Amino acid sequence: MSGAIACEQRQYETYVLSLTEPNSSIEIVPARGGILTRWQFQGKDIFYLDHERFTDPSLSVRGGNPILFPICGNLPDNTYTYNGQSYTLKQHGFARDLPWQVVEQPMGDCPSILLRLKSNQQTREVYPFDFELLFRYTLHEDLLATEQTIINHSDDHPMPFALGFHPYFGVQDKQKLEFEIPSEEFQDQQTKEVHPFKGDFDLERDELDLIFQTLSQNTATIVDRHQGTRLKLEFSHAYANLVFWTLKGKDFYCLEPWTAPRNAMNTGDRLLYLDPGASFETSVNFYIELLE
Repeated sequence: MSGAIACEQRQYETYVLSLTEPNSSIEIVPARGGILTRWQFQGKDIFYLDHERFTDPSLSVRGGNPILFPICGNLPDNTYTYNGQSYTLKQHGFARDLPWQVVEQPMGDCPSILLRLKSNQQTREVYPFDFELLFRYTLHEDLLATEQTIINHSDDHPMPFALGFHPYFGVQDKQKLEFEIPSEEFQDQQTKEVHPFKGDFDLERDELDLIFQTLSQNTATIVDRHQGTRLKLEFSHAYANLVFWTLKGKDFYCLEPWTAPRNAMNTGDRLLYLDPGASFETSVNFYIELLE
């Protein structure tokens, strides 16, 4: 097994991390929210990407694995209150829209890249904290590893935040999907109704937007019989929620680890707080294997 890292100038500067054995690669675009846009394993595309939206910088990316910070989901009227002052944050926060900086590209058997996002005047207008995010992506033989470090550089205030990923997994036949999600119930985020989970979804609905908030363990597995893959998500305990989202007629589904549900910045529900000068580390790993 040997690894390589290449930087290609496309519409956006794109970093390609690859392994010759197995034949696998990932592509990361720092300028578009530090997003991981593509993951190939044994010639199979694991992620979905809407290329038309991706090429339009005025639109949010629909596909790949967008980063959610400092909120997951949306806020009522895109507004939250902190210390008696109102701030505006659009859905999923700003980390997925801002350019990230490449900090390291260590080479070894497993290629890796470290990206950084730091607070600036633009972020402080909507989120009044000095922060630093460090995200590392490492490509292993059967594993895409992501490690996250959050640092509060504010002098005197604990920093509230939520963190998440929004991976879009490509699928050709949703009826051939099998789910193992460690929960007995989910809440429909549109109706707010809670339903028992029996291992499947009503994929004939126009949209499914469901949240699992009572997880018995920190893994979830999806078998795609059409593609011939088994995908396992393994995430740190901080990711206390899983969101399932898909649209009828679209060749993707999303299974999203979130540390807090939507509107947590107002309700405080599972919101994380980081003391001044402190750091917080967490991870989300994607294991992949081909079915025999």
